[in-house]
Amino acid sequence: MSSSLMAILLVLVFAFFSCPFTAFSASSDFTPKDNFLIDCGGKSSSALPDGRTFKTDKESSQFLQAKEDIQVSDESANVPLPIYKTARVFKQEATYTFDLAEKGWHWIRLHFFAMSVKDHDLTKASFSVQTEKYVLLHNFKLENNNKVVLKEYLLSGTDPTLSLKFIPMENSVAFINAIEVVSAPDDLISDEGSNLFPINNYAGLTKFSYQCVHRLNMGGPLITQQNDTLGRTWVPDSPYLKDKALAKSVSVGSDSIKYPELVTPLIAPVAVYSSAAEMGESATTQPNFNVTWNFDVDTSFNYLLRMHFCDIISKSMDDLYFNVYINGKTAISGLDLSTLTKALATPYYKDIVVNSSLMSNGLSIQIGPMNQNTGTRNAILNGLEIMKMSNSVDSLDGEFGVDGSTTGSSHRGTVAAVGFAMMFGAFVGLGAMMIKWHKRPKDWQKRNSFSSWLLPLHTGDTSFMTSKTSTRNGLNSTLGLGRYFSLAELQEATNNFDKSAVIGVGGFGNVYLGVIDDGTKVAVKRGNPQSEQGITEFETEIQMLSKLRHRHLVSLIGYCDENSEMILVYEYMSNGPFRDHLYGKNLPPLSWKQRLEICIGAARGLHYLHTGTAQGIIHRDVKTTNILLDDQFVAKVADFGLSKDAPMGQGHVSTAVKGSFGYLDPEYFRRQQLTEKSDVYSFGVVLFEVLCARPAINPALPREQVNLADWAMQWKRKGLLEKVIDPHLLGTINPESMKKFAEAAEKCLADYGVDRPTMGDVLWNLEYALQLQEAFTKGKSEDDESTSVSTAHTSVSDNHPVTQPEENTGPAQVRAIDDHSGTAMFAQFSELNGR
Repeated sequence: MSSSLMAILLVLVFAFFSCPFTAFSASSDFTPKDNFLIDCGGKSSSALPDGRTFKTDKESSQFLQAKEDIQVSDESANVPLPIYKTARVFKQEATYTFDLAEKGWHWIRLHFFAMSVKDHDLTKASFSVQTEKYVLLHNFKLENNNKVVLKEYLLSGTDPTLSLKFIPMENSVAFINAIEVVSAPDDLISDEGSNLFPINNYAGLTKFSYQCVHRLNMGGPLITQQNDTLGRTWVPDSPYLKDKALAKSVSVGSDSIKYPELVTPLIAPVAVYSSAAEMGESATTQPNFNVTWNFDVDTSFNYLLRMHFCDIISKSMDDLYFNVYINGKTAISGLDLSTLTKALATPYYKDIVVNSSLMSNGLSIQIGPMNQNTGTRNAILNGLEIMKMSNSVDSLDGEFGVDGSTTGSSHRGTVAAVGFAMMFGAFVGLGAMMIKWHKRPKDWQKRNSFSSWLLPLHTGDTSFMTSKTSTRNGLNSTLGLGRYFSLAELQEATNNFDKSAVIGVGGFGNVYLGVIDDGTKVAVKRGNPQSEQGITEFETEIQMLSKLRHRHLVSLIGYCDENSEMILVYEYMSNGPFRDHLYGKNLPPLSWKQRLEICIGAARGLHYLHTGTAQGIIHRDVKTTNILLDDQFVAKVADFGLSKDAPMGQGHVSTAVKGSFGYLDPEYFRRQQLTEKSDVYSFGVVLFEVLCARPAINPALPREQVNLADWAMQWKRKGLLEKVIDPHLLGTINPESMKKFAEAAEKCLADYGVDRPTMGDVLWNLEYALQLQEAFTKGKSEDDESTSVSTAHTSVSDNHPVTQPEENTGPAQVRAIDDHSGTAMFAQFSELNGR
């Protein structure tokens, strides 16, 4: 948390003293059925100046289950409220469990102040906090030990109880000063919002949990809990303004605000809508600039932005039109509040989901005027809530799911998974030790194969490592491995590794289709002890997966370490490799939209590999057989056996050339220097494979057609690429969408890595291609959809243009790939060290 935010929170807490607590005002008819307030460690109830009373742990003893806990206090602590003068400390895992009067949304507010008392220096505490399903805090440490910290979450409870589990890290403790568990209205979060890019509806918001990262009252004062309809706090926006001179605060009397039927004070109090930030000097000049707010956020998460508007500056209807931008993209174009609300001074709000792929440089919000000759050139924003959305492993802090044992992402349709892959990720998150790997010893078959090279070096080759019982039980429980499968279980699941169950073959060995438990299908990868190369790849895959968790990467479910076996169990991808749906298997052809969505998913997975960890990872074997599809055709990148950590402090990794014919970066081959751009080149081949539905290398074709990258680029340079695309796409593909797609592929295939885009750039352009296709399809009648792709170089119909931010009113477009060609002439290789 930034120092400025910490200062604001401190002021906020002091503000509790100012007036009686009226969190649920007369303007709201909501009364929370659950209202648990606990002063952890307090010997007597804490009556706060705002009127609320926090019960002591003794009064709330039925909530707490702990083997060993300690009450500490510091009456001399310089804190604004008494709840921060006491704390409860846990040396072992401890759980608060609350019986809920009703299911649904609940606020969880955790109060922290790291006091230092005899025998207990909480400034050094490191711990995690979880519910039954969600990770709220992982390896949490207070960044500023002299400040109080409030963490606020909004969870949707589906069970009759809610548990808060405090888990101290190794050689540390957990602590908590105060806890709030309070009901929230069922309709506070609607199920549907808007997606930032491509612009479309986003359904399923009620399936996530949220952490409030920022809540701002634009142009107005601090709103404390006692003055909010739901006990929330709203801080002034000035610390986040990029240029304070460009914004001006404006306000009206609260009596002027008239709530419409669909917006109530539960959404935001009248104090939010009665003030706003508008463009400075808007009354005396013709402004042509944007008001900008910048926020430092965790860029690995998606965010829900709730933007509050209320036209309190216009004198007449239909006079104010303005644009809203998020991270350089148009979020709302030509916002006309009076038309939407049918009146002035009437609240309106908009929920917008921002994908993590658009968050590489944090979060920027801008408002600016439209280019037009009518109306007042001005723009306003009244309030803003920035809420972090739970990720694919149901976490709000890092890529680690609850207990590291399941993905937890039932709302996204993935198979319950991982745990094993979380082992080393947990160690990295702790920062408690340096992870070092054993190289595989010559007598590896005589040992438990996982133990010999998966454990940190400090454990040594002890009896702990070679004992079957210890490996299953002690290792699993102490280091947080995922599910342990016995060899017998996997033999039964695969019909004793029946050849008919083989669904994949590689240098490591075979992959089998297995059925476990109540019929859940899994993919079982069994290492081949006779393959030196295969075992190396096997080890590499585990090392890489231990660092990774992402919706678009294939997930581990568990492992088997018995009788010298090396077996990993993955989620089963029922629709198999992407290649099978493009050619060679006689499967129903994929539509252009489906292909774009699959490419976008794969690009997101690769983008995460390159940027989602501290060091970054290069896949090194990107191809359509390593892009797998689940039952919903969601793409997931697989097979990390050739992967390498990205270089730190230099531009490349010098390494022997490995990869697959047809996909290999020619610069990597020439110089034996591997970079992230090598993956980008391979992905460019994938894009042309998707467009043309043919293999990357086909020796049976005439010489000039053998290599797909060369062949497709020849037609691209001629402007006749439509002549060699998949015939199934004829008449259905939007010419502009195909053009943008082909441009992205062309840039990926640039001969030199420095000229290639990043995966983030590629992702942006693919999403743009999808938006073009969707806009085209939506605007066409059934008769129009038979239009031939032969119009590949005509413009999109004037009736259905794809609008972009106006050049002089909005920020520059984000990293669009330019039109300059970059052809990669692929050499014919006589030898290749790899597969």
